[in-house]
Amino acid sequence: MATATYPPPPPFYRLYKDYKQDPKSAPEPPPPIEGTYVCFGGTYTTSDVLPSLEEQGVRQLYSKGPNVDFKKELRSLNGELQLHVLELADILIERPSQYARRVEEISTIFKNLHHLLNSLRPHQARATLIHILELQIQRRKQAVEDIKRRREEARRLLNESLATLDGH
Repeated sequence: MATATYPPPPPFYRLYKDYKQDPKSAPEPPPPIEGTYVCFGGTYTTSDVLPSLEEQGVRQLYSKGPNVDFKKELRSLNGELQLHVLELADILIERPSQYARRVEEISTIFKNLHHLLNSLRPHQARATLIHILELQIQRRKQAVEDIKRRREEARRLLNESLATLDGH
């Protein structure tokens, strides 16, 4: 039976050999990546900015500006999507050669829906974080109450034991 041994450590482990005696002897970590970088053939950026629909070459179907009513716009786009799907079904039955324009319009509606939903992601992340923190607070309060209850139970048992010893 042949078994393979673990591979040797990478050569840069020697840079950390005196770390226990002198933590400052180890090299500094590399600086964080700024701007764009390539990973597995794709180019990515470190900024989490949602590009506008115009930057992506898509016509924006909902109102522009900072005060967008997301609920109203999502409902409107959803209704428009339903209408376009029904129209596509009619076109496929009556004039099958003219379906491409409807499919493109449906694609534009979907891209607008996705863009609206993606612009809500920061709010969703904030709400999720608040919820997680509230759950942690609740669990910690329960743990404190459990500790207090057990402490009182231990005191009661101790007092009963002392009373039993004093009684004999």
